[in-house]
Amino acid sequence: MVPALLILMGALVTLQADLLSPEKFLLLPPVNFTIKTTGLAQVLLHWDPNPDQDPVDLEYHVKINVPQEDEYDTKNTESKCVTPLHEGFAASVRTILKSSHSPLASSWVSAELKAPPGSSGTSVMNLTCTTNTVKSSHTHFRPYQVSLRCTWLVGKDAPEDTQYFLYYRFSVWTEECQEYSRDALNRNIACWFPRTFINSKGFEQLAVHVNGSSKHAAIKPFDQLFTLHAIDQVNPPMNVTVEIENNSLYIQWEKPLSAFPVHCFKYKLKIYNTKNGYSQMENLVTNKFISKIDDVSTYSIQVRAAVSSPCRMSGSWGEWSQPIYVGKKKQPLVEWHLIVLPAALCFILLIFSLICRVSHLWTRLFPPVPAPKSSIKDLPVVTEYEKPPWNETKIEIVHFVEEDGFEVMENSMF
Repeated sequence: MVPALLILMGALVTLQADLLSPEKFLLLPPVNFTIKTTGLAQVLLHWDPNPDQDPVDLEYHVKINVPQEDEYDTKNTESKCVTPLHEGFAASVRTILKSSHSPLASSWVSAELKAPPGSSGTSVMNLTCTTNTVKSSHTHFRPYQVSLRCTWLVGKDAPEDTQYFLYYRFSVWTEECQEYSRDALNRNIACWFPRTFINSKGFEQLAVHVNGSSKHAAIKPFDQLFTLHAIDQVNPPMNVTVEIENNSLYIQWEKPLSAFPVHCFKYKLKIYNTKNGYSQMENLVTNKFISKIDDVSTYSIQVRAAVSSPCRMSGSWGEWSQPIYVGKKKQPLVEWHLIVLPAALCFILLIFSLICRVSHLWTRLFPPVPAPKSSIKDLPVVTEYEKPPWNETKIEIVHFVEEDGFEVMENSMF
């Protein structure tokens, strides 16, 4: 019984292989192949199996021709594709049958979307976007939200009256910008979304579309896709604290404002010695660090964060936290002030003295007080001596001869 069963199974396999050989089995291409735009930078490819195709286990091979070549296999009869559409879109599909010997394939069928109209050189240039997590007003249902900012340059051949308008799409949500920044010609060159429907923990691509209008030319639209990990600006760590105990530096912080949990972050710590200019850099996966320091220097402490690869593809580092200074005060700076300030004061006084001397300013400010004129010294004095006997008192008589206007004074000495 068993040998007979084995013989029968071998015959079926041989028959199937014979039926599926290229000489005896023909694969027919799909029918009704269409490409439909379903959103910003998003299309849906759809086709039907050929009704004349024998009912076997079929697959389909899809090939994207424009804007970038790509190809893949699928068992479905439709496929969603996210790609920029400002250059148009073209794709092809065929029926395939994979076997252990050699794969079989039908002929191709193709479809395309024409590029949107617009003059060359009128679309925006250098479109860049960044996202940032902010605190939500609805803390119970959605404690975190994502802001979006995009900037661009005006097309090199765009007329002066060109005005641009920006839209973004994330998953099924699409929004138009309401807050623009303008250049000197009042043209929109930047857009700001304080709150968006972007999920910072999502893996979908962010699609940004910018179109425009002008009275003098048709403005060509522009699409661009962004991955969130590449444009997300991670917030600085919060509540950084630093303590010194027995020449040891104890540093601790909290995770940044983010929808990601604590274990999703890695950190970079910078300890800068302001005395000798040496920086100590540490890469950490925890929110604590202890370091030995000296007792004669001042230190500046800063921390920044990035989302680590277990939770999302690694992106760029976020901004540094505000520096925290700890350690000994800079005494040399105080001593320098004690030396320089008196020296500067003396120098100012010296300069002022020289100016006063050259311009006689002191004499003008403080003129000398005139002394009273004395005429006694002008009086003629006549002195007469009478030589007395040796035992008599000597008498000296001084006569002051009065001139006009003066009194006669007489002095007698005994």
